[in-house]
Amino acid sequence: MSETTLDQVLTGRLDAQREIVYVDEPTVKLVIFALGCDWFAFYGERISEILAHADVFFVPGCPPSLEGVINVRGDIASVIRLHEMLHLPQGDAARSSILLGAGGGISSGIRVDRVVDVVDVTQSSIQPPPATLPDHLRSLVSGVLRFQEQAVTVLNLDALFADYARGLG
Repeated sequence: MSETTLDQVLTGRLDAQREIVYVDEPTVKLVIFALGCDWFAFYGERISEILAHADVFFVPGCPPSLEGVINVRGDIASVIRLHEMLHLPQGDAARSSILLGAGGGISSGIRVDRVVDVVDVTQSSIQPPPATLPDHLRSLVSGVLRFQEQAVTVLNLDALFADYARGLG
């Protein structure tokens, strides 16, 4: 390759780099988790901790969606079975995790089958929920996105806990 051709190639690359415009787009943190084969997410500011293992103590007389309570460094927290609230088949509790979340004036543990990832995504990648959602999910879903070639449903923890408090869980 002659020097003239090399200079043209390098000049072309430099010009191409000048045309790149970097846009600082707002991002949000998501905690992505699986319930069976489906992936869901909560906004990261609503999740304070992920517990890989915790002993859950059964409380008699509670609804099926309340698994029991856990001791988190001396504080007692309830554990909600998210499967029940979303009308999904129960997962394997032996391999699951508990997300400690807060929203709508309630703090609780939330049982999930597994945590997939904690990621920052652009706000524009979260699309509005589809109109075809089942009735029981309409108020709970704040958006959807694609992550690792998988559809992820972003849940509204405030609405989820509000429904739970109203006895809809």
